[in-house]
Amino acid sequence: MLDYLALGILIFVAITLFYGIIVIHDIPYEIAKHRNHPHQDALHVAGWVSLFTLHVLWPFLWIWATLYREDRGWGFVNKSNSDANTNTDDNTATKKQFSVLQNRIELLEQQLIVQNTALQNLSEQNKTSTDKISKSVPVEEIKDALYDPSDETAEFDLSKFEGEK
Repeated sequence: MLDYLALGILIFVAITLFYGIIVIHDIPYEIAKHRNHPHQDALHVAGWVSLFTLHVLWPFLWIWATLYREDRGWGFVNKSNSDANTNTDDNTATKKQFSVLQNRIELLEQQLIVQNTALQNLSEQNKTSTDKISKSVPVEEIKDALYDPSDETAEFDLSKFEGEK
């Protein structure tokens, strides 16, 4: 008698699991039907296919079914005429901002060009002035002029003049 009771419970559990899995896999289809989804049939077939692909597709079917709503479609809101006027105002404001920013960029580029040319001129002037100084008076003459051999207490470091040759 216990054998038949255990067998009955086992068959009941197996049938419940079998239909439970089918019902669970029909949830995306039921959501689609409730929302008047345009792809109801595709979701229903994909639910059956998901049973045979080890339930890999099922979470994606759930997402696909819940994306569509009848009042807003796929999530893109249709704008009314008043919104269209606001949109054109936004476009003109955006164009104005773009032109202002473009003018600022051009002004900054011009300032950068002026600064670069000024730096180049300054570096050229420094280069020519240092060339004139180094060519005008030889280092040996400077050493002779500053060094007095009669002064025995004077210490004079000539090493700083050695590197300017």
